[in-house]
Parts: sequence; C-alpha cells; structure tokens
Amino acid sequence: RGLGRLADNAVVQSNVARMQGRLNAGRALMVETLMDVWATADDTGVIEVPERARVRLACAHAIHEAIAVVDFTHKAAGTDSIFLGSPFERRFRDMHTLSQQTQSRDAHFEAVGRILCGIEPEGAFF
Repeated sequence: RGLGRLADNAVVQSNVARMQGRLNAGRALMVETLMDVWATADDTGVIEVPERARVRLACAHAIHEAIAVVDFTHKAAGTDSIFLGSPFERRFRDMHTLSQQTQSRDAHFEAVGRILCGIEPEGAFF
C-alpha cells in the first residue's frame, strides 16, 4: 500500500527501543530477584514471605511487561498479525495464553502490595 517497511518508520524504531528496554528491565528484575532469593535460601533453607513476595512481584511484572511488548508488536504489524499461521499471530496467541496462567494474575500485585505495606497476606501465600 505504499506505506514502506515498518523498520524504516521513526516512530516504530523509537517504540521498538522502548519495548526492548521494558523487556530487559523486567528480565533484569526477575533474574536479580531470583539470584538474591536463591542465595538466601541456600544459606538458610527457608524462603520467608517477604522473599516469596519479591519473587511473585518480579515474575508477574516480567510477564506483564512481555504482554505489553507483544501487544505493541501485534498492533504495529497491522493486518499481517491477524492471519493464522503468521509469526505475529502465533506469538500474540502464545503470550496471551501465558497471560491466563496463575503467575500473571493481577491479584498478585495486590497481595504483594499488602506485604509491602506491612499487612499480612490473605490466605496461604506461596
């Protein structure tokens, strides 16, 4: 349609860089948190509620950042992303399947927020 390649569009280039930053930050938080908690658990054999909350926050945050990146990519690709068999369509579907798993529930942010505010979590907090 005469629109040119997406990769040549300055807005797309800027957003690709922002999305890469979001993915990197989410991954970095998750890796750092897991390394810290692993080191603590290795010394004591116990993972206390604050550390479990850190892991839950890091994992849920990484998943939500990945969802945002996939959503951006899906929209930026336009109609190429809606056809079955398209790599965009497949990755969009895969990410949104993952987004339905327990670890990405929005309620995790509430539970972690309670803990960060010094309030006991409701029910069992694993």
